[in-house]
Amino acid sequence: MQSVLNQLRTDLVRNSDEAARISGQRYFKEAMKMYGMKSAVVTAIAKKHYQTVRGNTKAEIFALCQELLRSGYLEESFIACSWAYNKRKEFRAEDIRLFEKWIDRYISNWASCDTFCNHTVGWLIETNPSLIEVLKRWSHSPNRWMKRAAAVSLIIPAKKGLFLEEVFEIADTLLTDPDDMVQKGYGWMLKVAANKHEQEVFRFVMKNKKAMPRTALRYAIEKMPAGMKQKAMSR
Repeated sequence: MQSVLNQLRTDLVRNSDEAARISGQRYFKEAMKMYGMKSAVVTAIAKKHYQTVRGNTKAEIFALCQELLRSGYLEESFIACSWAYNKRKEFRAEDIRLFEKWIDRYISNWASCDTFCNHTVGWLIETNPSLIEVLKRWSHSPNRWMKRAAAVSLIIPAKKGLFLEEVFEIADTLLTDPDDMVQKGYGWMLKVAANKHEQEVFRFVMKNKKAMPRTALRYAIEKMPAGMKQKAMSR
């Protein structure tokens, strides 16, 4: 198992680029551990080395994912997200406990949070709807990334029109959170929910716009018609 990680990291170092690392840092407020490379290169490396382990059990793949996440490197977190998602057909409801641990301990930026939660956690929630209660609990966490995860894990289900009641419940919990990463997360969730439920989301925004931070509000109404935007933005 360690040899796989060693070979993968050798590839990451070989493909690292200082200019790309400096450029990538511009998208984050916090100092990031990055090799520095385009996402397409990371994807290619992830696919290449997954061929070596694709026959391994889910537990073995998850163990590798955890080691990648523990490194703190952005690119390694993306590979962990990809490899975990590759095992989605074997997911069980109890996997949420491990995913929660990963978010709480190892996720430290919006890109890793969104990549992991949009797909891996989102799939688990959509196929095990009772786990929506876990997301509601996350929305009360003191950890900013757990709170963002509560919202962005519903991005793909919400695009399909699912979990509207829970979308509003989580948005209501996070409504006045002072953290802009949390605001952007639940604003994004509302925006995609509006794809199927525009009027309902608009009513939620109008009801709460006086308390809602402008960052979250702008995200939520971004795709709405101009008239709706104007009403939502008016004081």
